[in-house]
Amino acid sequence: MPDYGHPLRFGTFVTPRNAPPARPVELAVLSERLGFDLVTFQDHPYQPGFHDTWTLLSWVAARTSRIHVSGNVLNLPLRQPAVLARASASLDLLSGGRFDLGLGAGGFWDAIEAMGGRRLTPGQGVDALSEAIDIIRGIWDPHRRGPLRAGGRWHRVDGAKTGPAPAHEIPIWLGAYKPRMLRLTGRKADGWLPSLGYLEPGALAAGNRAIDDAATEAGRDPREITRLLNIPPQTPAAELARLALEDGISVFIVASDDERTPEAFAGEILPTVREEVDRERAGRGVSVAGRVRGTAARARRSPGIAYDELPSALADVAIEPGDVAYGRYRSTYLRGAAPGLVLAPRTLDQLHDAVAVARAHRHLPLGVLSAGHGISGRSINDGGLVLDVGAFDEITVLDPASGRVRLGPGARWADVARALAPHGLAISSGDYGGVGVGGLATAGGIGWFARAHGLTIDRMRAVDVVLADGSLVRASEAEEPDLFWAMRGAGANFGIAVSFEFDAVPVGRVGFAQLVFDATDAAEFLEGWGAFIERADRAVSGEVILSSGSGDGRRSAQALLVVDDDDPERIIAHLQPIAQVAPLIDQSVALVTYDQIMGAFPSDGPQQGRGEPMSRSGLLRRITPEFARESHALLDAGASHFFAVRAVGGAVADVPADATAYGWRDAGFSVAAFGSPRSGLDAHWSRLLPFFEGMYLSFDSTTPPPVERAFPPAHLRRLRELKRRYDPTGLFRDNFFIDPDAPAGA
Repeated sequence: MPDYGHPLRFGTFVTPRNAPPARPVELAVLSERLGFDLVTFQDHPYQPGFHDTWTLLSWVAARTSRIHVSGNVLNLPLRQPAVLARASASLDLLSGGRFDLGLGAGGFWDAIEAMGGRRLTPGQGVDALSEAIDIIRGIWDPHRRGPLRAGGRWHRVDGAKTGPAPAHEIPIWLGAYKPRMLRLTGRKADGWLPSLGYLEPGALAAGNRAIDDAATEAGRDPREITRLLNIPPQTPAAELARLALEDGISVFIVASDDERTPEAFAGEILPTVREEVDRERAGRGVSVAGRVRGTAARARRSPGIAYDELPSALADVAIEPGDVAYGRYRSTYLRGAAPGLVLAPRTLDQLHDAVAVARAHRHLPLGVLSAGHGISGRSINDGGLVLDVGAFDEITVLDPASGRVRLGPGARWADVARALAPHGLAISSGDYGGVGVGGLATAGGIGWFARAHGLTIDRMRAVDVVLADGSLVRASEAEEPDLFWAMRGAGANFGIAVSFEFDAVPVGRVGFAQLVFDATDAAEFLEGWGAFIERADRAVSGEVILSSGSGDGRRSAQALLVVDDDDPERIIAHLQPIAQVAPLIDQSVALVTYDQIMGAFPSDGPQQGRGEPMSRSGLLRRITPEFARESHALLDAGASHFFAVRAVGGAVADVPADATAYGWRDAGFSVAAFGSPRSGLDAHWSRLLPFFEGMYLSFDSTTPPPVERAFPPAHLRRLRELKRRYDPTGLFRDNFFIDPDAPAGA
């Protein structure tokens, strides 16, 4: 009999009795504490003595943090599949990828019909379940083109919108016994979930054969299908080991509502079974496989990647081109791509494994993704590896009094702002809430409070980094100070940041101004804007965005300004001089909190970037008449449809130029322009280059990136020396590569 090589897992099967109401929840929490991997609940919506299973699953997911939850199995005839799909995705997202979907075709038809369900014959029930699986999987795929049309006679959607995508690839397990259900399991399901008490002798072997044959006929690998089994608590350890080794069962779910049973099972049976199976597998030379993909998915793999050699734990969270979740990695904010493999570690051990995989694939591009909003688009690639640190999304206020907070690289700045707001704290962090902490906090961070509180990196106090050799180090002024210096402005070159500590600053309500000017004469407007910013109190930060103009020759400029002050009269006084810069077309000034500003711009929808972004960046001491005239010419030529000038200076300039890898402390403005090869952006941008003293790499998509313009010469020499120390082979090279082998005088 087969051993499919799946890792062993253990779960509990709890009756959802509602008297006392908290009892099944307490048993679920106990299951997690005892180390079980899964807690499941039967689903009989017609039983008044039971909780509604879906409500219970949601409650248990909220009360736990690690264990997976599932119906055992959910009653499909009373749960509309499209709605069930959305509910499943939502629960999976809210629980951090801990929901698994057990489904049944229905059996107690009198009770189902009494609750308003449709009575089906066994054959019709199988057909309905098959249609439901197609609908559910279609809803889970928000990247498919066009509306979803799926199903057939019993369940159907016709033009449904798809999404959201779940947090992980939710497996669909079927409770199956009869031949048609077994064949359906082999064709479409991810797992087989019978109960040992309902099986005749030899039924497991026969069921495996039926499932395997159907899978093979459908072009699937039988190993794609996990074999689960509900077992009575008195099943001996030796029998469970035999079931694993001879019948391929890898998930054992013990049924009991007595807390003593899971305690005894976890303490005695579980370790014995693991030990016996591990020993026997080692003797047979059976390797434990992670997630197994079918023929169609494997056909979409890229050459040069050792997919089947991934460590099992990392393989379970890897995303390949044939996976439903892959669509998320086809786009970032501005770029389209097709990576060969996405590694999405959820633990530090998995992250270490991911870096080792990157070292073994040194010949491939390597992108590091935190949220994907980066303007340069370098976090994804074509045909290479992407290391997604989105799961490292911690936001913890360590000390409200001092403002010390710990952030993960996968957290988004909008979420950080919301978490800090109740404490009256904020960290200046770019101008868009969907930006990930990791990318911005290693590049600089020119945000809404730049002139008042400096760059994001200026508030950093420590960072934990996984280096190219896989070691984890902590960098601060006291520990690894050279690495800490480099991480603040050139961090993407030196490792994967897994945790930051910042000192947030006290921030109450602030003024947020949205102003629209007539900027038909762009040169005159930019000169006036520059003069206003230079004279403004450092409480004022923000940006202005100009477009190429409309067909009638007119052009507008949108200014977005934050005033770090909660007094309306002082806010207006700070802003009043800007009214003299150019005629105002529209204006709005509100007293808001910082988290409201960060949440004001769309940040939650799917990213839709296509092709290659073309953006250019420069850091400017001041806006001179000559620079203003060249910028006007660029805009009049239609070379850029988005020309942004951000205010820097103020507190940014208070920091010594050699204190961080970001070295352009005397720059008063950061300029960025979006365009295309057809628009002629590069030709016009070349005329602006003499005015710039440096550039901000996060806003520049030039390939190869001009690091010689991104860092002052002394900074670059030091960075190359540190690159030779921390990453001598150049593993981290696909963001803005600082070549360790470049000549000393380069």
